[in-house]
Order: sequence, then C-alpha cells, then structure tokens
Amino acid sequence: MMATDSRCPRAPSRPPRRPRPRRPRPRRDPSRTAAAEQRGGANAQWAGPARLPLPPPPLLPSPPVRRGAPCCGWGGRAACCCAGVAEPPGPPRGGARRCWWARPAGSAALFSALEQLRFDEKVRVVVFKSEVKGVFCAGADLKERAKMDDEEVGYFVKRLRNLMDEIAALPVPTIAAIDGYALGGGLELALACDLRVAASSAKMGLIEATRGLLPGAGGTQRLPRCVGIGLAKELIFTGRQIDGEQAASVGLVNHAVPQNSEGDAAYRRALTLAEEILPQAPFAVKMGKLAINRGMEVDIASGMAIEEMCYAQNIPTRDRQEGMAAFREKRPPRFIGK
Repeated sequence: MMATDSRCPRAPSRPPRRPRPRRPRPRRDPSRTAAAEQRGGANAQWAGPARLPLPPPPLLPSPPVRRGAPCCGWGGRAACCCAGVAEPPGPPRGGARRCWWARPAGSAALFSALEQLRFDEKVRVVVFKSEVKGVFCAGADLKERAKMDDEEVGYFVKRLRNLMDEIAALPVPTIAAIDGYALGGGLELALACDLRVAASSAKMGLIEATRGLLPGAGGTQRLPRCVGIGLAKELIFTGRQIDGEQAASVGLVNHAVPQNSEGDAAYRRALTLAEEILPQAPFAVKMGKLAINRGMEVDIASGMAIEEMCYAQNIPTRDRQEGMAAFREKRPPRFIGK
C-alpha cells in the first residue's frame, strides 16, 4: 500500500462563488388579480397587459391606372363584384343590393371592396362578373406590360398575386360567373373563387406560355388543385384554350350552361347557385370553407384536426341551436349568422 506524500503540492482551490442577486418578483396588480384568477385559478398572477394584434401590412400603392381598368361593387346578403361600368339589368336577387364604382377605378377600388366585404357580416355570397359582353377577364394588357422595366413587371405581378390571394381569403363563398373569355390572369381570378359557372361558349386558358411568360398570380398552384397535376401541366405547357363544356367535363368549372341572347347565362346560373347558399347557416358555411381550404394544404391527419377546431367553434353558436330547434319543431330554420 502506497503512502501519501504530504509534501506533494496540491492544486489551488477555486475562489468562492459570489451569490447571484435575485430578481424582484413582479408585484400583483390588485385591479387585475380577480380577473386573472377567474381565468387561471387561485394561483394565477397578472403577467402584464395583453399584446394587441399587429395591424395588417399596408397594401402596395396603386400604380397609374389606365382607362378601361376594372371596377367593382358589393352589397347586400349576396354581393357582386364586376369588371364593368354599369349595374347589370334586372332587380337584385335573393335580397341582394348593389353598389358600383365608375371607371377608371382600377385594382385599388377592388382591393377596397374586398376589404369591406371581408368584414361585412350581411354579405353571405360574393359573385364576380363582367359587364363587358363576351369577356369575363382577358388578362393583363400586354401593350402596357411591354413598356415596363423588369422591376415594374415584378411589382405588377406581385400586386396581382396579392389581389388573387385577397379574393381567395374572403370568408364567404365566392362564385365566378364566366360569360366570355377568361384568359391568363382572368382565369387565375376565377380559380381564386370557390365555385365557377361558365357559359358553354366561354373560352378559358392559361395562355402565358404562348407569350413567353408563365402564370404568376396563382395559376400554377390553383389549377393543379382543381383539375389534377397532369392535366394542369398539359394546359399550362400548351397554352390551350378550352370552352365551357370541356371545362365542366374536367372539373375546372362546376356548371356549364348554354349562352342566352343577353350574354349573361352564367351570371344567372351563378345567382341561382347563390340563392341556394343564402338560406344556410352563415357561420357554419364559413367554417366549412375554412376547414376545406386549410385541410387541403396538409396531410389528412392534420386536416382532421383542423376540422375538429372549426367544428368546435360552431358548437356554441346560436345558429346551431336554431337548427336543432327547427328540426324538432318541423319548421324552416331562421339563421342570423351568430
């Protein structure tokens, strides 16, 4: 057994640690303690004022508007956004009222209309149509685009993409009434809507490849989700135009109807479709749209979780109670959107 040499030098000892100062505990606010305890129990403490949501980012400033640019309108329980200058003939249907802008209004007016539609609880359906006979929307003015430099083109397309996203983000169902040509950005506008109705003679296509371009306002993403990847690639690669009957056969539009002498057959069919949606529970319809749109972006398990969250929001509504009561009493329900 080896003996320990007491003369062996030992390692220097570490200096004693200095105690860390304690942080002062936040004082409880007597005026907020009761509300906090109701929310989180007896041990809950006030953690400071709640953060307010940040305001939405400002829209991009509108570029100079050319004459003949789109205008729009909205109103009532079923709203109408048009790309023309005059109110369509005939009285409003389904309790709808209309408000229209005169040209040149441009995309700034459409952005403004969409912003008001989003927060108008009276609006339950939005129908997009054109006041130009034979044309739903023929896309961007290529002569004007030819005068833009590269930076201006990027800005223009980004603003157009934002416009389509705003249309797609409307919480209520949207219907595109395609009574004529819907080419390029015009078809992308229709694809941003939930439902599409077309006249059998209408022409549709993403024709950008025939002009050295590609769809830049959502066409490459929304068309495959509508008709499938293979057919979407074929239509985009070839720039092919198809009529309303062909569009209905491949699922691009929900309904195709023969054109009438007034040139508004698709619009009339869209109003009929809107009248079927109007009597339904508004909040349930909104939650259904949200569940479908968000669920299509994720796997089915995540989609089921989204559906569960949307369903949970609908449970405490007065409309759900009204629907159950109307069923028991064997009468039509009277939904109020709450």
